Amino acid sequence: MTRLSRRSAIRLSAISAVVCLDQLVHSAESSRVQIQMDTAEAEAALKVLDEQAAGHAPTEEDWRSIFDSRPYRRLKEREASLKRSFTDEDFRDFLLTGEAAGRGAELRRTLKDWQRADFNAIAAKMLAYLPPQATIRATIYPVIKPRHNSFVWDLDEDPAIFFFLDPAVTAAQFENTAAHELHHVGLHSISRSYRTMVAALPEHARMAAEVMGAFGEGFAMLAAAGSSDVHPHAESNPQDRARWDRDMANFDADLRKVDGFLLQIVNGKLSEAEVDEQAMAFFGIQGPWYTVGYRMAAAVEKRRGRPALLQCMEDPRRLLATWNQIAGEAARWSDDLLAAVKAEPVAGLLP
Repeated sequence: MTRLSRRSAIRLSAISAVVCLDQLVHSAESSRVQIQMDTAEAEAALKVLDEQAAGHAPTEEDWRSIFDSRPYRRLKEREASLKRSFTDEDFRDFLLTGEAAGRGAELRRTLKDWQRADFNAIAAKMLAYLPPQATIRATIYPVIKPRHNSFVWDLDEDPAIFFFLDPAVTAAQFENTAAHELHHVGLHSISRSYRTMVAALPEHARMAAEVMGAFGEGFAMLAAAGSSDVHPHAESNPQDRARWDRDMANFDADLRKVDGFLLQIVNGKLSEAEVDEQAMAFFGIQGPWYTVGYRMAAAVEKRRGRPALLQCMEDPRRLLATWNQIAGEAARWSDDLLAAVKAEPVAGLLP
């Protein structure tokens, strides 16, 4: 056996240390990420569409494969929680005579494209845009269903991300949306800490502080893009990108609208139902929770650095207060609002 020189031994030891450190980093990331994809509903629905295309009547066993699948059962639970009608009979009609009828081949191609996504890798990238205590654990359900919406659900108990299986959505667009939704899952994993922070505030101020959590949409837009130097709709179709750019041009007016809304909450001017209704209106397609939240988040990262941004994710009140320090000529949040919710800017970081 050849004896190593002292310098070679030191070099190999250093390499070994780097490898071990890299393994530890990846191990730590793995412990924070647990993603699985359940395609049972989509696969069973595609079988029914294949039978129909071949001129055969689907059997009751075919239907049971859909109705007994976990994605379908969870989808029914979610629709029931929103008091939306969703029956097995309606679903039969949708597959056999609705828009899904005759589209089995393109839906299958889309499912295969989406299945190639590396969700653990996507989630690991999202960890760079999440506080270190955040975790990302979820099941992804690509589903064939009547409604075209995609959404997260049951974040407290069993986080689920439902995707409407849409052949018009490219693999890159799907991965961008998956990153956005996985960031939501990660941010929600630390939301209890924020609720504890604001629990001692007076009732209406606490409600306003909790509503500020909706700026998580802006955080997720930035995280999914991966950098403020990348357009958040880089993978989108031209229409969606143009809509975003138009809405971003309304930043000042939209910030003032949200500011007025939050002040109304603080001053007890709105009932809980009115708060919910107005808060939902600000989601829109990608309304102020997205655009105003994104611009503030991107500016904080550019001006104060990623650590400051992560502090704002832990406490959204900091996002508003820090924005006021760096806003330049842009609209600012009212002093009364920040005082009511006891918002403090991130301190001790880059000027």
